[in-house]
Amino acid sequence: MKNALESKRDISYQSAGKFEETRFEKIHNEIFKNSIEASIIVAQEIAQLILSKKAENKMCVLGLATGSSPIKVYDELVRMHKEEGLSFSNVITFNLDEYYPMNKENNQSYHYFMHQHLFNHIDIKPENINIPDGTVALENLNEYCNNYEAKIKSVGGLDFQLLGIGRTGHVGFNEPGSHINSGTRIITLDHITKVDASSDFNGIDNVPKRAITMGVSTILRSKRIVLMAWGQNKADIIKRTIQGDISSEVPATFLQNHTNTTFVLDQHAASELTRFKTPWLVGECIWTQELKSKAIVWLCQKTKQSILKLTDRDYNNNGMSDLLAQEGSAYDLNINMFNVLQHTITGWPGGKPNTDDSHRPERANPAKKRVILFSPHPDDDVISMGGTFSKLIKQGHDVHVVYQTSGNIAVTDDEALKFAEVCNDFVGDDSSKINFKAVIDFLNNKSENEVDSVEVRRLKGLIRRRESYGATRYIGLKNENIHFLDMPFYETGHVKKKPIGPEDIEIVKEIISRIKPHQVFAAGDLADPHGTHEVCLNAIYAALAALKSEPYMNDCWLWLYRGAWHEWDIHEIDMAVPLSPDEVLLKRNAILYHQSQKDRVMFQGNDSREFWVRAEDRNKNTAKLYDELGLAEYEAIEAFKRFPY
Repeated sequence: MKNALESKRDISYQSAGKFEETRFEKIHNEIFKNSIEASIIVAQEIAQLILSKKAENKMCVLGLATGSSPIKVYDELVRMHKEEGLSFSNVITFNLDEYYPMNKENNQSYHYFMHQHLFNHIDIKPENINIPDGTVALENLNEYCNNYEAKIKSVGGLDFQLLGIGRTGHVGFNEPGSHINSGTRIITLDHITKVDASSDFNGIDNVPKRAITMGVSTILRSKRIVLMAWGQNKADIIKRTIQGDISSEVPATFLQNHTNTTFVLDQHAASELTRFKTPWLVGECIWTQELKSKAIVWLCQKTKQSILKLTDRDYNNNGMSDLLAQEGSAYDLNINMFNVLQHTITGWPGGKPNTDDSHRPERANPAKKRVILFSPHPDDDVISMGGTFSKLIKQGHDVHVVYQTSGNIAVTDDEALKFAEVCNDFVGDDSSKINFKAVIDFLNNKSENEVDSVEVRRLKGLIRRRESYGATRYIGLKNENIHFLDMPFYETGHVKKKPIGPEDIEIVKEIISRIKPHQVFAAGDLADPHGTHEVCLNAIYAALAALKSEPYMNDCWLWLYRGAWHEWDIHEIDMAVPLSPDEVLLKRNAILYHQSQKDRVMFQGNDSREFWVRAEDRNKNTAKLYDELGLAEYEAIEAFKRFPY
C-alpha cells in the first residue's frame, strides 16, 4: 500500500501563501484544465494527510462538503480505498451543513448524499461520522448546535476543511450577512441559494427554507482549507472572493484572513480573474491573435469607441503599450481587427455557393451540405440557433436535428397529468401503449421524492418529443430528418444522471456514421444547471474522435452554439449569423411550441427569464455589440465557434 499511494503524493500545486505575481489576488489559488484533474489532486492531498496522521498514530479530522463540487474528490478517495488500500479507520468527519427540516432517509438530504458518494464505500467507523441532524426539534436546536461545536473542539479541531462556494459567496450555508465570529447555527437560505438548489428538489417551492450550518469562525479555525469551484457560473463570485474586499456580504471573503487556504479552480471558474480576463493589466503578454482580439474588443467597450476610432493613446493608457510597440500603430491594429470581425459575419451558415470563400467562415463547397444539429434537450435547437436552423433548410441543405435526451425530467407533474387526463378521456380503456389511468393514479398519489414510474417518464418524454415535432415542422424540417437518441445516461428518473457510458457514445457514433455530415452543430453552452449539455458534448467529442479515420470526416466541421444559458464573447466568435426581424419572430414562435417549458421552467438556473426571452435578448445584444464596434447594424445575431477535434 505504501508504494502505491506514496508514489502519487507529489501534490502539484504550490503551498498556500505563495501567490501569483499579481497585485489583484488576495487568496492563493491554483487553476486546472478541468475538474477531474483538479479533484484527483485534492483527493491525493487528503489521502496524504490521512497517511501522515496514521504514521503518527493520530486521528485525522476532516470537514466535508456536499454539492456537485466535491463528488469527483469522493470518487477518487473511494477508488484509492478499493484499489490501493487507503484506510479511513483513523478518520473522523464533520459535515458542514444539512437542510432543515430534513429526514436522513430523504434522497435530498446531505446524510443520504454523503453515504451514497463516500461513506458506504469506505471503512470509516460509523461512530466517527458526524452530519448535522435535520430532525432535531426546533426548541432543542441551539443546544444541539453548541454540542456540535464542542465535539469538533474535543477531537482537536478540523485538520482539513473541504469547501465549495455558492453564487451568493456562501461557504457551508453561511449566507450574506453572516458574521466572522458565527458558530454552528440554523440559518435562513438566500433566495439565490434556493434557486440554485431548485433543480435537485423539482422546483423552488420544494426547497427547504432553512439549514443547519457550521459557522464562519468554525471553518476559519481549520488548520487547512481547500475550496473548490467549477464552471462559468462560479466565475463572478470567485473573482469577488479572491480580489474583492472582505465583507459579510460575501462570506467567502473571510477566507482571506486564513493563512493556509487554497482555492482549486477549473479554467471556467477562474475566467473572470484579472490575470485571465485582462492579463495585459497584470504584466507583459504573449500576444496571440485570440488575445489581441480579446484585448481590442475590451478596449472598445472600456473607452466606448468603435474599433476604427481607437488611438495610440487609448492603447498606451490601458496597459497595451507592448502590443502597440509590437504592431507599430493603432491604425494597423484597428484595421486588422475590423477585418477579423467583418469576416465572421455571414448570412450563409452552410457556405455561399459559387463565390469566393477565402474570407468567409464556411466553405462554399459542397453547395448542398449534410448537416447534423445536435440538441441535448428537445428545445436547445430552436432556443440557441433557431434562425440559423431555418436558414440552413431554406438554403437547400440536408439538415437533420438529433435530440440527445428525452428531456422528461423537465416536465412538471401537473403538465403530465393534464396530458394523461386528456388522453384517458379520448381513448378510454383502448390504449395499448400507455395505461393513462395508471399514470393518473400514480401522479395523484405521488409521494415526496418518489421517482416517476416508467410509464410516467414515457409520457413526459412523449410530451417533449411532440413539442419538438411541432417546432421543427414550423421551421420547415421534414419529419424523417428528426431523430431521437434517448441516450441511456439520462434515463434515471432522477435529476442526477449516470456517467456517460460506451452505449451513449455508440448511439452518437451510429447517427454520425449514418448521415456522414459536412457540418455538425452542437451545444457548447455548459452552464445548464445539472450538466446535461456537458455530458452530451463529451459524447459527441468521443464519437468524432472514434470516427476520425473515416474518409468523410475529413470534410466535417464542428460548430458550437450557445444561447440558452450564456453567449460567446465577441472575440470568441468564428461565425456570426444575422437575423432579420421576421427571423427573430420565427425563432420565438418555434421556441413557444415547447409549451411544457414555458411559464414554469423547472431548471432555469440563475436566469429568471423564459427561454425565448433570454435567447432573444442575447441575440439582440450580440448584434448591438457588433454595431458598437463599428460593424453593420442588425436586428439580432446568432453566434458560433468552430471547434477542432
